[in-house]
Amino acid sequence: MNEHHPHDISGGPVCPIPISDYPRVLLAHGGGGKLMHQLIGKMFLSLFSHPELQKQHDGAVFTPETERLAFSTDSYVIHPLFFPGGDIGSLAVHGTVNDLAMCGARPRYLSAGFILEEGLPMETLWQIVQSMHAAAQQCGVAIVTGDTKVVDRGKGDGVYINTAGIGMIEHEQEISPARVEAGDALILSGDLGRHGIAIMATREGLAFESVIESDSAPLVEPVLALFEAGVEVHCLRDLTRGGLASALVEIAESSGWNIHVEERAIPVREDVQGACEILGLDPLYIANEGRFIALVKSADAAKVLSVLQSFPVSAGATVIGEVEAKQSHRVFMTGRIGARRIVDMFSGEQLPRIC
Repeated sequence: MNEHHPHDISGGPVCPIPISDYPRVLLAHGGGGKLMHQLIGKMFLSLFSHPELQKQHDGAVFTPETERLAFSTDSYVIHPLFFPGGDIGSLAVHGTVNDLAMCGARPRYLSAGFILEEGLPMETLWQIVQSMHAAAQQCGVAIVTGDTKVVDRGKGDGVYINTAGIGMIEHEQEISPARVEAGDALILSGDLGRHGIAIMATREGLAFESVIESDSAPLVEPVLALFEAGVEVHCLRDLTRGGLASALVEIAESSGWNIHVEERAIPVREDVQGACEILGLDPLYIANEGRFIALVKSADAAKVLSVLQSFPVSAGATVIGEVEAKQSHRVFMTGRIGARRIVDMFSGEQLPRIC
């Protein structure tokens, strides 16, 4: 951490806002006056120290390093704010970075917008900001602009975060469902369901024999390694809200091709499967924050597995299906006992406030 940060007796940085005077967020912290400037200067600028952000201008100015850019934005309203394996801060960085990676881009710049509820403990906000700082460093991105607003007590849920990101595309490939072809191999980067079950267990106070941690993690390194290895990548999709099933249905509908999946090939940890059975959930539909699928030429499948399995976040990569030479815009799954069925999106909301 920056040498100018105050530290507690354990050696970690402590909240720079004078807690004795302002232990919780006040409406005045979003009012444009001294308290707001103190919050921005000491809470955010002290960690997010990029030169563009330090200018405290209305936006960031930078020169693109390539002619092709990717741009994405997402909002994070997860409850609880902290969960096994992560928190809303790291999740906000990982989520937007991963969206850029799914476009085949190298993430470079993020914006961060904070909607704070009056009464939020300053120490809680400081933990979240530290987590975002650490995640951004891990992902190699800079937070270069942002905004802070405060809403009345009871009109929020502690903190909501919006992040937008810009990434550089350093190759000539077009990543899109429109490029999916009959015969493409469908590769899943790892086991399913941990993020959703971790959130549900924490939210509802459920205890299992083992602690199930979220899979929240950046996916940039394994994705960019595919391009560096010369793989022809047709489509990428991270498996967030709606899980694997919804992602496959979206791709099938956009591409026009049928997608076939083998249920026995889909990795689900035993403890996650057990939790799903207790809660009446299907891991195919549960959100993940560190998993993605790749559709590539079948001839490249072995190379893709070799590349992905060399990274810890995608060490469990495996082929789970293929694109069929039929165009009815559907996803089919062959079950463990050999029966073939249609996979569709679920109706309603299976797990609320998952990201």
